[in-house]
Amino acid sequence: MDVGADEFEQSLPLLQELVLGADFVGLDIEFTGLRSNLSRPQQISLFDLPSEWYLKTRHSVQQFTICQIGLSVFSSIEGESNKYVAHSCNFFLFPTTFGILDSEFSFQASSVQFLNQYGFDYNKFLKNGIPYMNEEQEKKIKHNILTGNWRVRSSLDKDQIKVVIDEVTRWLDLAEEGDWMTLPGITGFQAFEVQLVLRQALPDIWTVPRDQGIIVKKVSKQHRWYLENTSGDRASCWKEKILLSARGFSVFFQMLVKAQKPLVGHNMMMDLLHLHEKFFRPLPESYDQFKLNIHSLFPVLIDTKNVTKDIWKELNFPRVSNLSEVYEVLNSDLNPTRNSGPVVIHASKCEKYVETKYPHEAAYDAFLCGSVLLKVAHLLAWRVHGAGSMPEPSFPLYLDVLAPYVNQNFSGPDCPSIRPPILLLHVRKWPGVSEQQVYREFQNLCKFDVRRLSRSQFLLLTNKFKDARSILKEYRGHPTLQVSLYRYWRHSPNVSCLLQVCGVVTTWALLALLLGRPGH
Repeated sequence: MDVGADEFEQSLPLLQELVLGADFVGLDIEFTGLRSNLSRPQQISLFDLPSEWYLKTRHSVQQFTICQIGLSVFSSIEGESNKYVAHSCNFFLFPTTFGILDSEFSFQASSVQFLNQYGFDYNKFLKNGIPYMNEEQEKKIKHNILTGNWRVRSSLDKDQIKVVIDEVTRWLDLAEEGDWMTLPGITGFQAFEVQLVLRQALPDIWTVPRDQGIIVKKVSKQHRWYLENTSGDRASCWKEKILLSARGFSVFFQMLVKAQKPLVGHNMMMDLLHLHEKFFRPLPESYDQFKLNIHSLFPVLIDTKNVTKDIWKELNFPRVSNLSEVYEVLNSDLNPTRNSGPVVIHASKCEKYVETKYPHEAAYDAFLCGSVLLKVAHLLAWRVHGAGSMPEPSFPLYLDVLAPYVNQNFSGPDCPSIRPPILLLHVRKWPGVSEQQVYREFQNLCKFDVRRLSRSQFLLLTNKFKDARSILKEYRGHPTLQVSLYRYWRHSPNVSCLLQVCGVVTTWALLALLLGRPGH
């Protein structure tokens, strides 16, 4: 189900009901870009510590925006054993442009091409995106609206409203009391904005929102006073309605936070960074503070990438590179619990995913996340209890076996990462060689991050064990490029310097001891 600005407010009660009755929620987000063009020292590297990665990625999150959020709400079906229904929704988002709010964001060409390749509808994003704001933006706009300091700031809005006021003013000159006209095509919270401006500018009109646009009616000043003071249409009520509409998806985000349901994603750290920045507060400079904040918002976070990594090794499943491939393996005969695991059906308005795959459509990927979680949890339970003695499957049982992965790397210290060894490159007969030249030397074989260690030594790091093995084999016995495993205590300049200092101190101590002995 696709939800844009036109359908969003009507969908809120149903969405709230679904979330409150859910066992857990699958999440996926699509962005206008992933990596900003930082200067070389600020570029993300495999050598980065988690806190360093966070600071660099924080800049990208501030530069790009969300274009689509996918949620798949999983609920167990009462009276049916181990059976779930999934309600999957795509939400097209666009930053709120209202009053003082006029966000700037970037597009990354590769991200646009990638989403376009998979059929992303940019018209829905740009023309019918649901507005949103974070708490700091909400405080500013709320203060301006409620104190009467609100102004139309956008030049586009100013031009549109000037046209509307001119049109209504010309009509008023000829209209009689009780006559009315329609301003078509003005909907959403901008309809509130236009009505507020018209009512401030013209004392002898009244406005009423309708599905087809705004109805403008000519009234007497006495009747206008009566209408302004009726309980359903006071200025304070209007301002609250404007704020509610301008908050848009942020209203649903708060519902999601209050529901406290487990949130499930695949490689979801970037998703969480954007949720914090766009709907909660600007990202803090401290990585630890970010983790504290996100844990307070979503106490139960499960990343299926972390879960599948361990089970893949144990069961010797074939290597996979993305979420769709993980799902396919778990749905194949390679999965020993394929026929006894949980059954997931799509809700009535979400059946587009029954027969057709929509990779990198946010709601489809959110559905895959939830399905993978259930299937892997069932595998873990089968491993713990055995096929014959396994209790009746349920989501609480699955949460028990998933306990080691709950909030992994999202709360408290990060788990040590298992990654290929760092390689040491010693360069001979190549004076003045740079990191970029070293990178180009190896790029045809595999992708390495390069860091200079000394004038003629470089560290190489990849995220694939097979690439590290390949380089060691390929450059064995090379006349000018010698590659070996890096050993910190043996190769680190800091350790070498410390050992040299210790050696000097020890030598002087021995000399002092020998020279200080009395003669015989």
